[in-house]
Amino acid sequence: MLTLKLITEETERVIKGLEKKHFTGAKEAIDKAIAIDKARREAQTKLDACLAEQKKYAAQIGALMKQGKRDEAEAAKAEVAKLKEESAQLQTKMGEAEQELTNHLCTIPNIPYDEVPEGSGAEDNVVVKSSLRECKQGDTVGNWDTVPSNGNAKLPHWELAKKYNLIDFDLGVKITGAGFPVYIGKGAQLQRALINFFLAEANKAGYTEIMPPTVVNAASGYGTGQLPDKEGQMYHCEVDDLYLIPTAEVPVTNIYRDVILDEKDLPIKNCAYTQCFRREAGSYGKDVRGLNRLHEFSKIEIVRIDTPEHSAESHKEMLDHVEGLLKKLELPYRILRLCGGDQSFTSAICYDFEVYSEAQGRWLEVSSVSNFDTYQANRLKCRYRPEGGKKPELCHTLNGSALALPRIVASILEDNQTPEGIRIPKALVPYTGFEIIN
Repeated sequence: MLTLKLITEETERVIKGLEKKHFTGAKEAIDKAIAIDKARREAQTKLDACLAEQKKYAAQIGALMKQGKRDEAEAAKAEVAKLKEESAQLQTKMGEAEQELTNHLCTIPNIPYDEVPEGSGAEDNVVVKSSLRECKQGDTVGNWDTVPSNGNAKLPHWELAKKYNLIDFDLGVKITGAGFPVYIGKGAQLQRALINFFLAEANKAGYTEIMPPTVVNAASGYGTGQLPDKEGQMYHCEVDDLYLIPTAEVPVTNIYRDVILDEKDLPIKNCAYTQCFRREAGSYGKDVRGLNRLHEFSKIEIVRIDTPEHSAESHKEMLDHVEGLLKKLELPYRILRLCGGDQSFTSAICYDFEVYSEAQGRWLEVSSVSNFDTYQANRLKCRYRPEGGKKPELCHTLNGSALALPRIVASILEDNQTPEGIRIPKALVPYTGFEIIN
Protein backbone atom coordinates (compact mmCIF):
# COMPACT_ATOMS: atom_id res chain seq x y z
CA MET A 1 0.00 0.00 0.00
CA LEU A 2 1.03 3.61 -0.42
CA THR A 3 3.05 5.04 2.44
CA LEU A 4 1.68 7.90 4.54
CA LYS A 5 4.93 9.77 3.92
CA LEU A 6 4.28 9.70 0.17
CA ILE A 7 0.61 10.63 0.59
CA THR A 8 1.27 13.57 2.91
CA GLU A 9 4.44 14.93 1.28
CA GLU A 10 3.47 14.44 -2.39
CA THR A 11 -0.30 14.64 -2.23
CA GLU A 12 -0.86 16.18 -5.67
CA ARG A 13 1.44 13.69 -7.39
CA VAL A 14 -0.38 10.81 -5.71
CA ILE A 15 -3.80 12.12 -6.76
CA LYS A 16 -2.62 12.63 -10.36
CA GLY A 17 -1.14 9.15 -10.38
CA LEU A 18 -4.40 7.60 -9.18
CA GLU A 19 -6.32 9.55 -11.81
CA LYS A 20 -3.89 8.22 -14.45
CA LYS A 21 -4.83 4.75 -13.25
CA HIS A 22 -8.51 5.72 -13.62
CA PHE A 23 -9.16 5.22 -9.91
CA THR A 24 -12.57 6.70 -9.13
CA GLY A 25 -12.66 9.27 -6.32
CA ALA A 26 -8.87 9.68 -6.09
CA LYS A 27 -8.89 13.03 -4.30
CA GLU A 28 -11.62 11.97 -1.88
CA ALA A 29 -9.73 8.78 -1.03
CA ILE A 30 -6.49 10.63 -0.33
CA ASP A 31 -8.27 13.38 1.66
CA LYS A 32 -9.89 10.68 3.77
CA ALA A 33 -6.54 8.99 4.44
CA ILE A 34 -5.03 12.30 5.53
CA ALA A 35 -8.05 13.04 7.77
CA ILE A 36 -7.88 9.62 9.47
CA ASP A 37 -4.15 10.04 10.03
CA LYS A 38 -4.74 13.51 11.48
CA ALA A 39 -7.26 12.09 13.97
CA ARG A 40 -4.80 9.33 14.89
CA ARG A 41 -1.98 11.81 15.46
CA GLU A 42 -4.21 14.10 17.54
CA ALA A 43 -5.13 11.13 19.73
CA GLN A 44 -1.42 10.28 20.04
CA THR A 45 -0.60 13.84 21.14
CA LYS A 46 -3.35 13.77 23.78
CA LEU A 47 -2.21 10.34 24.96
CA ASP A 48 1.39 11.52 25.32
CA ALA A 49 0.23 14.51 27.35
CA CYS A 50 -1.99 12.28 29.47
CA LEU A 51 0.86 9.84 30.21
CA ALA A 52 3.13 12.74 31.11
CA GLU A 53 0.52 13.99 33.60
CA GLN A 54 0.25 10.51 35.10
CA LYS A 55 4.00 10.37 35.57
CA LYS A 56 4.00 13.80 37.25
CA TYR A 57 1.23 12.87 39.69
CA ALA A 58 2.84 9.49 40.41
CA ALA A 59 6.06 11.24 41.40
CA GLN A 60 4.11 13.56 43.74
CA ILE A 61 2.21 10.80 45.56
CA GLY A 62 5.27 9.31 47.27
CA ALA A 63 6.54 12.71 48.40
CA LEU A 64 3.12 13.74 49.77
CA MET A 65 2.81 10.50 51.74
CA LYS A 66 6.26 11.05 53.29
CA GLN A 67 5.18 14.57 54.29
CA GLY A 68 2.04 13.20 55.93
CA LYS A 69 -0.21 14.93 53.42
CA ARG A 70 -2.47 11.91 53.04
CA ASP A 71 -5.51 13.86 51.71
CA GLU A 72 -3.44 15.51 49.00
CA ALA A 73 -1.86 12.14 48.13
CA GLU A 74 -5.30 10.54 47.82
CA ALA A 75 -6.42 13.40 45.58
CA ALA A 76 -3.36 12.82 43.40
CA LYS A 77 -4.21 9.10 43.22
CA ALA A 78 -7.73 9.99 42.11
CA GLU A 79 -6.30 12.19 39.34
CA VAL A 80 -4.03 9.32 38.24
CA ALA A 81 -7.05 7.00 38.08
CA LYS A 82 -8.92 9.50 35.89
CA LEU A 83 -5.91 9.94 33.65
CA LYS A 84 -5.52 6.16 33.29
CA GLU A 85 -9.13 5.86 32.20
CA GLU A 86 -8.63 8.70 29.72
CA SER A 87 -5.43 7.06 28.46
CA ALA A 88 -7.26 3.79 27.89
CA GLN A 89 -9.94 5.58 25.87
CA LEU A 90 -7.30 7.40 23.82
CA GLN A 91 -5.44 4.15 23.16
CA THR A 92 -8.66 2.56 21.95
CA LYS A 93 -9.34 5.56 19.73
CA MET A 94 -5.81 5.37 18.32
CA GLY A 95 -6.12 1.65 17.66
CA GLU A 96 -9.44 2.13 15.86
CA ALA A 97 -7.98 4.98 13.78
CA GLU A 98 -4.92 2.91 12.84
CA GLN A 99 -7.10 -0.02 11.77
CA GLU A 100 -9.43 2.28 9.82
CA LEU A 101 -6.42 3.87 8.12
CA THR A 102 -4.91 0.49 7.17
CA ASN A 103 -8.25 -0.76 5.84
CA HIS A 104 -8.70 2.42 3.82
CA LEU A 105 -5.17 2.40 2.39
CA CYS A 106 -5.77 -1.15 1.19
CA THR A 107 -8.53 0.16 -1.08
CA ILE A 108 -6.17 2.61 -2.82
CA PRO A 109 -4.06 1.20 -5.70
CA ASN A 110 -0.42 1.88 -6.41
CA ILE A 111 0.41 4.95 -8.49
CA PRO A 112 2.06 4.48 -11.91
CA TYR A 113 5.49 5.74 -12.86
CA ASP A 114 5.80 8.80 -15.10
CA GLU A 115 6.74 6.68 -18.14
CA VAL A 116 3.46 4.75 -17.94
CA PRO A 117 1.33 5.96 -20.88
CA GLU A 118 -2.07 7.56 -20.46
CA GLY A 119 -5.02 5.39 -21.42
CA SER A 120 -8.13 3.68 -20.16
CA GLY A 121 -7.78 0.14 -21.49
CA ALA A 122 -5.91 -2.47 -23.54
CA GLU A 123 -6.28 -0.52 -26.80
CA ASP A 124 -4.13 2.26 -25.32
CA ASN A 125 -1.19 0.03 -24.40
CA VAL A 126 2.01 1.01 -26.23
CA VAL A 127 3.89 -1.51 -28.38
CA VAL A 128 7.55 -0.91 -27.50
CA LYS A 129 9.08 -3.83 -29.41
CA SER A 130 8.12 -6.57 -31.84
CA SER A 131 9.98 -9.45 -33.44
CA LEU A 132 7.82 -8.99 -36.53
CA ARG A 133 8.17 -5.35 -37.46
CA GLU A 134 9.67 -1.98 -36.60
CA CYS A 135 7.82 -0.11 -33.85
CA LYS A 136 7.05 3.59 -33.99
CA GLN A 137 7.13 5.82 -30.93
CA GLY A 138 3.71 5.88 -29.24
CA ASP A 139 2.45 3.00 -31.41
CA THR A 140 -0.58 1.74 -29.47
CA VAL A 141 -2.38 -1.58 -29.72
CA GLY A 142 -5.36 0.34 -31.10
CA ASN A 143 -3.49 1.36 -34.25
CA TRP A 144 -1.45 -1.81 -34.59
CA ASP A 145 -2.10 -3.75 -37.81
CA THR A 146 -2.97 -7.45 -37.51
CA VAL A 147 -0.10 -9.61 -38.67
CA PRO A 148 -1.02 -10.89 -42.13
CA SER A 149 -1.40 -14.58 -42.84
CA ASN A 150 1.25 -16.35 -44.91
CA GLY A 151 -1.56 -17.89 -46.90
CA ASN A 152 -1.29 -21.36 -45.38
CA ALA A 153 -4.31 -22.52 -43.39
CA LYS A 154 -3.35 -23.41 -39.82
CA LEU A 155 -5.28 -25.40 -37.26
CA PRO A 156 -5.90 -23.96 -33.77
CA HIS A 157 -4.19 -25.77 -30.93
CA TRP A 158 -7.36 -27.45 -29.64
CA GLU A 159 -7.76 -29.24 -32.97
CA LEU A 160 -4.06 -30.14 -33.06
CA ALA A 161 -4.29 -31.45 -29.49
CA LYS A 162 -7.11 -33.77 -30.55
CA LYS A 163 -5.42 -34.79 -33.83
CA TYR A 164 -2.19 -35.85 -32.11
CA ASN A 165 -3.78 -36.96 -28.80
CA LEU A 166 -1.87 -34.39 -26.70
CA ILE A 167 -4.56 -32.80 -24.52
CA ASP A 168 -8.03 -34.06 -23.59
CA PHE A 169 -10.30 -31.16 -22.65
CA ASP A 170 -13.42 -33.33 -22.30
CA LEU A 171 -11.68 -35.68 -19.88
CA GLY A 172 -10.76 -32.67 -17.75
CA VAL A 173 -14.43 -31.66 -17.65
CA LYS A 174 -15.35 -35.19 -16.55
CA ILE A 175 -12.78 -35.27 -13.75
CA THR A 176 -13.09 -31.68 -12.51
CA GLY A 177 -14.80 -29.21 -14.84
CA ALA A 178 -14.09 -26.79 -17.67
CA GLY A 179 -10.67 -25.16 -17.54
CA PHE A 180 -8.85 -28.22 -16.13
CA PRO A 181 -7.31 -30.02 -19.15
CA VAL A 182 -5.63 -33.43 -19.05
CA TYR A 183 -2.25 -33.62 -20.82
CA ILE A 184 -1.43 -36.97 -22.42
CA GLY A 185 1.70 -38.60 -23.84
CA LYS A 186 3.83 -36.12 -25.78
CA GLY A 187 1.53 -33.34 -24.60
CA ALA A 188 2.52 -34.09 -21.01
CA GLN A 189 6.16 -34.48 -22.03
CA LEU A 190 6.06 -31.08 -23.75
CA GLN A 191 4.72 -29.52 -20.54
CA ARG A 192 7.47 -31.10 -18.46
CA ALA A 193 10.11 -30.11 -21.02
CA LEU A 194 9.03 -26.47 -20.90
CA ILE A 195 9.05 -26.45 -17.10
CA ASN A 196 12.60 -27.85 -17.02
CA PHE A 197 13.74 -25.50 -19.79
CA PHE A 198 12.40 -22.40 -18.04
CA LEU A 199 13.89 -23.43 -14.69
CA ALA A 200 17.26 -24.21 -16.27
CA GLU A 201 17.32 -20.82 -17.99
CA ALA A 202 16.40 -19.08 -14.73
CA ASN A 203 19.18 -20.94 -12.97
CA LYS A 204 21.67 -19.77 -15.63
CA ALA A 205 20.48 -16.20 -15.02
CA GLY A 206 21.28 -16.47 -11.31
CA TYR A 207 17.84 -17.19 -9.85
CA THR A 208 17.62 -19.46 -6.81
CA GLU A 209 14.88 -22.04 -7.24
CA ILE A 210 12.18 -22.22 -4.56
CA MET A 211 9.56 -24.95 -4.18
CA PRO A 212 6.82 -23.20 -2.15
CA PRO A 213 3.38 -24.33 -0.96
CA THR A 214 0.51 -23.84 -3.41
CA VAL A 215 -1.91 -22.82 -0.65
CA VAL A 216 -1.37 -19.70 1.45
CA ASN A 217 -2.97 -18.00 4.43
CA ALA A 218 -4.83 -14.71 4.28
CA ALA A 219 -1.80 -12.77 5.59
CA SER A 220 0.20 -13.88 2.54
CA GLY A 221 -2.60 -12.89 0.17
CA TYR A 222 -2.76 -9.52 1.89
CA GLY A 223 1.01 -9.02 1.72
CA THR A 224 1.21 -9.16 -2.07
CA GLY A 225 -2.10 -7.39 -2.67
CA GLN A 226 -4.33 -10.26 -3.82
CA LEU A 227 -6.44 -9.60 -0.72
CA PRO A 228 -8.70 -7.81 -0.31
CA ASP A 229 -8.67 -6.79 -4.01
CA LYS A 230 -8.94 -10.16 -5.82
CA GLU A 231 -10.50 -12.60 -3.37
CA GLY A 232 -13.32 -13.27 -5.84
CA GLN A 233 -10.78 -14.64 -8.34
CA MET A 234 -9.07 -16.97 -5.86
CA TYR A 235 -10.13 -20.44 -4.77
CA HIS A 236 -10.84 -20.30 -1.04
CA CYS A 237 -10.65 -23.30 1.32
CA GLU A 238 -13.19 -21.93 3.78
CA VAL A 239 -12.83 -24.49 6.58
CA ASP A 240 -9.11 -23.75 7.01
CA ASP A 241 -9.27 -20.16 5.65
CA LEU A 242 -6.55 -20.90 3.09
CA TYR A 243 -6.28 -19.81 -0.54
CA LEU A 244 -5.00 -21.67 -3.62
CA ILE A 245 -2.30 -19.50 -5.14
CA PRO A 246 -2.99 -17.60 -8.39
CA THR A 247 0.78 -17.35 -8.97
CA ALA A 248 4.02 -18.27 -7.21
CA GLU A 249 4.50 -14.53 -6.64
CA VAL A 250 2.39 -14.87 -3.50
CA PRO A 251 4.29 -17.52 -1.50
CA VAL A 252 7.76 -16.56 -2.79
CA THR A 253 7.43 -12.82 -2.08
CA ASN A 254 5.96 -13.61 1.35
CA ILE A 255 9.20 -15.36 2.30
CA TYR A 256 10.39 -11.82 3.00
CA ARG A 257 7.36 -10.66 5.00
CA ASP A 258 8.42 -9.03 8.32
CA VAL A 259 12.10 -9.40 7.36
CA ILE A 260 14.94 -6.85 7.45
CA LEU A 261 17.55 -7.68 4.80
CA ASP A 262 21.12 -6.39 4.45
CA GLU A 263 21.77 -4.15 1.47
CA LYS A 264 24.79 -6.26 0.49
CA ASP A 265 22.47 -9.25 -0.07
CA LEU A 266 20.31 -7.40 -2.63
CA PRO A 267 19.03 -7.98 -5.19
CA ILE A 268 17.54 -11.29 -4.13
CA LYS A 269 16.57 -13.38 -7.17
CA ASN A 270 14.18 -16.31 -6.81
CA CYS A 271 12.29 -18.49 -9.27
CA ALA A 272 9.61 -21.10 -8.70
CA TYR A 273 7.56 -23.59 -10.66
CA THR A 274 4.03 -24.11 -9.32
CA GLN A 275 0.57 -24.99 -10.38
CA CYS A 276 -1.59 -21.85 -10.38
CA PHE A 277 -5.32 -21.60 -9.73
CA ARG A 278 -7.69 -18.86 -10.89
CA ARG A 279 -11.45 -18.84 -10.86
CA GLU A 280 -11.56 -16.56 -13.92
CA ALA A 281 -15.11 -15.57 -13.02
CA GLY A 282 -16.92 -13.81 -15.84
CA SER A 283 -14.64 -15.11 -18.63
CA TYR A 284 -16.41 -16.24 -21.78
CA GLY A 285 -16.22 -16.50 -25.57
CA LYS A 286 -13.14 -17.10 -27.71
CA ASP A 287 -10.84 -16.09 -24.84
CA VAL A 288 -11.62 -19.33 -23.00
CA ARG A 289 -11.28 -21.76 -25.92
CA GLY A 290 -8.71 -24.53 -25.47
CA LEU A 291 -5.69 -23.40 -23.45
CA ASN A 292 -6.44 -19.70 -23.76
CA ARG A 293 -7.84 -19.30 -20.25
CA LEU A 294 -7.65 -22.04 -17.62
CA HIS A 295 -8.56 -22.48 -13.97
CA GLU A 296 -5.40 -24.53 -13.30
CA PHE A 297 -2.11 -24.16 -15.14
CA SER A 298 1.65 -24.45 -14.76
CA LYS A 299 3.88 -21.39 -14.52
CA ILE A 300 7.44 -20.44 -13.69
CA GLU A 301 7.66 -17.15 -11.81
CA ILE A 302 10.72 -14.96 -11.26
CA VAL A 303 10.75 -12.68 -8.20
CA ARG A 304 13.21 -10.02 -7.13
CA ILE A 305 13.68 -8.02 -3.93
CA ASP A 306 15.85 -4.97 -4.51
CA THR A 307 16.84 -1.48 -3.42
CA PRO A 308 14.94 1.52 -4.83
CA GLU A 309 18.11 2.70 -6.60
CA HIS A 310 18.63 -0.58 -8.49
CA SER A 311 15.09 -1.82 -9.09
CA ALA A 312 14.76 -0.21 -12.54
CA GLU A 313 17.86 -2.10 -13.67
CA SER A 314 16.43 -5.30 -12.17
CA HIS A 315 13.22 -4.73 -14.11
CA LYS A 316 15.15 -4.34 -17.36
CA GLU A 317 17.10 -7.54 -16.68
CA MET A 318 13.84 -9.41 -16.09
CA LEU A 319 12.39 -8.09 -19.36
CA ASP A 320 15.53 -9.17 -21.22
CA HIS A 321 15.29 -12.62 -19.63
CA VAL A 322 11.69 -13.18 -20.75
CA GLU A 323 12.44 -11.88 -24.25
CA GLY A 324 15.38 -14.27 -24.44
CA LEU A 325 13.11 -17.22 -23.68
CA LEU A 326 10.72 -16.31 -26.49
CA LYS A 327 13.62 -15.90 -28.91
CA LYS A 328 14.96 -19.35 -28.01
CA LEU A 329 11.50 -20.84 -28.53
CA GLU A 330 11.40 -19.12 -31.96
CA LEU A 331 7.99 -17.57 -31.27
CA PRO A 332 6.79 -14.28 -32.83
CA TYR A 333 6.30 -11.80 -29.99
CA ARG A 334 5.68 -8.20 -29.07
CA ILE A 335 6.23 -6.26 -25.84
CA LEU A 336 3.63 -3.82 -24.51
CA ARG A 337 4.04 -1.10 -21.91
CA LEU A 338 0.66 -1.06 -20.20
CA CYS A 339 -1.22 2.21 -19.91
CA GLY A 340 -2.45 3.50 -16.56
CA GLY A 341 -5.98 2.19 -16.98
CA ASP A 342 -4.85 -1.35 -17.86
CA GLN A 343 -2.33 -1.81 -15.06
CA SER A 344 -2.94 -4.08 -12.10
CA PHE A 345 -3.97 -2.72 -8.70
CA THR A 346 -0.48 -3.16 -7.22
CA SER A 347 1.96 -2.39 -10.05
CA ALA A 348 3.83 0.86 -10.63
CA ILE A 349 4.86 -0.18 -14.14
CA CYS A 350 4.14 -3.33 -16.12
CA TYR A 351 5.17 -4.80 -19.46
CA ASP A 352 3.20 -7.60 -21.13
CA PHE A 353 4.68 -10.09 -23.56
CA GLU A 354 2.37 -11.47 -26.23
CA VAL A 355 2.93 -14.17 -28.86
CA TYR A 356 1.08 -14.17 -32.15
CA SER A 357 -1.28 -16.99 -33.02
CA GLU A 358 -1.82 -17.08 -36.75
CA ALA A 359 -4.32 -19.93 -36.36
CA GLN A 360 -6.46 -17.77 -34.05
CA GLY A 361 -5.57 -14.50 -35.75
CA ARG A 362 -4.70 -12.72 -32.52
CA TRP A 363 -2.06 -12.00 -29.90
CA LEU A 364 -1.92 -14.08 -26.70
CA GLU A 365 -0.49 -12.73 -23.45
CA VAL A 366 2.17 -15.06 -22.03
CA SER A 367 3.92 -12.90 -19.43
CA SER A 368 3.54 -9.78 -17.29
CA VAL A 369 6.68 -8.32 -15.72
CA SER A 370 6.03 -5.71 -13.04
CA ASN A 371 7.82 -3.39 -10.66
CA PHE A 372 5.71 -2.67 -7.57
CA ASP A 373 8.03 -0.04 -6.10
CA THR A 374 7.45 -0.05 -2.28
CA TYR A 375 3.72 -0.87 -2.54
CA GLN A 376 3.97 -4.58 -1.68
CA ALA A 377 6.94 -4.07 0.63
CA ASN A 378 4.94 -1.64 2.76
CA ARG A 379 2.21 -4.26 3.22
CA LEU A 380 4.79 -7.00 3.80
CA LYS A 381 7.00 -4.88 6.08
CA CYS A 382 9.88 -6.03 3.86
CA ARG A 383 12.83 -3.76 4.54
CA TYR A 384 16.59 -3.59 4.09
CA ARG A 385 19.29 -1.97 6.19
CA PRO A 386 21.51 0.32 4.10
CA GLU A 387 25.25 -0.13 4.46
CA GLY A 388 26.61 1.97 7.32
CA GLY A 389 23.95 0.84 9.79
CA LYS A 390 21.35 3.42 8.80
CA LYS A 391 17.65 3.12 9.58
CA PRO A 392 15.92 0.30 7.64
CA GLU A 393 14.10 1.34 4.46
CA LEU A 394 11.39 -0.32 2.37
CA CYS A 395 12.55 -2.61 -0.44
CA HIS A 396 11.21 -2.68 -3.98
CA THR A 397 9.57 -5.91 -5.14
CA LEU A 398 9.34 -7.16 -8.73
CA ASN A 399 8.01 -10.26 -10.43
CA GLY A 400 7.20 -11.75 -13.79
CA SER A 401 6.08 -14.89 -15.59
CA ALA A 402 9.03 -16.71 -17.14
CA LEU A 403 6.86 -18.23 -18.45
CA ALA A 404 3.21 -19.27 -18.13
CA LEU A 405 2.80 -22.54 -20.03
CA PRO A 406 -0.73 -22.78 -21.52
CA ARG A 407 -0.43 -20.17 -24.26
CA ILE A 408 3.21 -21.02 -24.88
CA VAL A 409 2.12 -24.61 -25.55
CA ALA A 410 -0.71 -23.32 -27.76
CA SER A 411 1.72 -21.15 -29.73
CA ILE A 412 4.32 -23.89 -30.15
CA LEU A 413 1.65 -26.26 -31.50
CA GLU A 414 0.08 -23.69 -33.81
CA ASP A 415 3.23 -21.99 -35.14
CA ASN A 416 5.24 -25.16 -35.78
CA GLN A 417 2.72 -27.36 -37.58
CA THR A 418 4.00 -28.90 -40.80
CA PRO A 419 2.68 -31.60 -43.16
CA GLU A 420 4.91 -34.09 -41.30
CA GLY A 421 3.79 -33.05 -37.81
CA ILE A 422 4.54 -30.42 -35.18
CA ARG A 423 8.18 -29.36 -35.09
CA ILE A 424 9.79 -28.84 -31.66
CA PRO A 425 11.95 -25.68 -31.32
CA LYS A 426 15.66 -26.61 -31.30
CA ALA A 427 16.28 -25.18 -27.82
CA LEU A 428 13.58 -27.46 -26.42
CA VAL A 429 14.66 -30.74 -28.06
CA PRO A 430 17.21 -31.64 -25.32
CA TYR A 431 14.32 -31.42 -22.83
CA THR A 432 11.63 -33.25 -24.87
CA GLY A 433 13.85 -36.00 -26.25
CA PHE A 434 12.04 -35.76 -29.60
CA GLU A 435 12.14 -33.33 -32.53
CA ILE A 436 8.64 -33.73 -33.89
CA ILE A 437 5.13 -34.69 -32.79
CA ASN A 438 3.44 -36.90 -35.36
